[in-house]
Amino acid sequence: MAASGISGIARPYLYCGTGRGNRLTNILPAEPTTSRLSGSNSRRADGECPTNRPASARTLVDVTSHYFSPDPSADATRRTLSVSLAGRTVEVATASNMFSPQQIDKGTAILLRHEASLNAVPAAGALLDAGCGWGPIALTLALLRPGATVYAIDVNPLALEVCAENAKRLSLENVIACTPGDVPAQVSFAAIWSNPPIRVGKAVLHDMLSTWLPRMQPGGHADLVVQKNLGADSLQAWIARELGLPTTRLSSSKGYRILRTQAAP
Repeated sequence: MAASGISGIARPYLYCGTGRGNRLTNILPAEPTTSRLSGSNSRRADGECPTNRPASARTLVDVTSHYFSPDPSADATRRTLSVSLAGRTVEVATASNMFSPQQIDKGTAILLRHEASLNAVPAAGALLDAGCGWGPIALTLALLRPGATVYAIDVNPLALEVCAENAKRLSLENVIACTPGDVPAQVSFAAIWSNPPIRVGKAVLHDMLSTWLPRMQPGGHADLVVQKNLGADSLQAWIARELGLPTTRLSSSKGYRILRTQAAP
């Protein structure tokens, strides 16, 4: 579905994947560029990681392989999980070839339990989950704020498919699961929640944040959960310095920081 096919008004369980999500840099709505994660030769023509690289480089690519797979649904194994979201025990679908398919990952779980973050979610307007995976953040936002429209974006088409399926399972009509390029240009966000993909490398991560954080509404905010030993403190400083957005540490728990970025009134 082309971007023009989205009105910005929530439609039931809308999945607007376009199939453009097979490259990591498609997390930006602009024309994709070569990922700086491992350079222009990061994948062979057959889609496999080069084997003549150092083991450490191959490991990093493996960690993020769910972003690069041309067809992540081809050999995906589906499963059903029982999880707690917004105080409710619910059944959700997940699949291999996406981030954390076996459970809510530790960082996201910390964000979803953080009272100050939960209480600050606006009751209405557009909310964004940047890098939604199978949807724990987007589903929580939609459950907490049925009057809001939740955009769940990802570069992995399988993740978008499963996130939309989970919204349908939970009868959440206010979730729009779509590629970054399908978010209407006129939409600005009252709040952004994200467990950003730190391991993809600074260049791609910074491009992602430079694209979405400036799209906060006046007075809006973004809550990001970032592992301390993966650069949470330096990321906090970078957002304030390079994007001009005041960023504070809301909490530190179990090796993770929750960062709050605030838009000007």
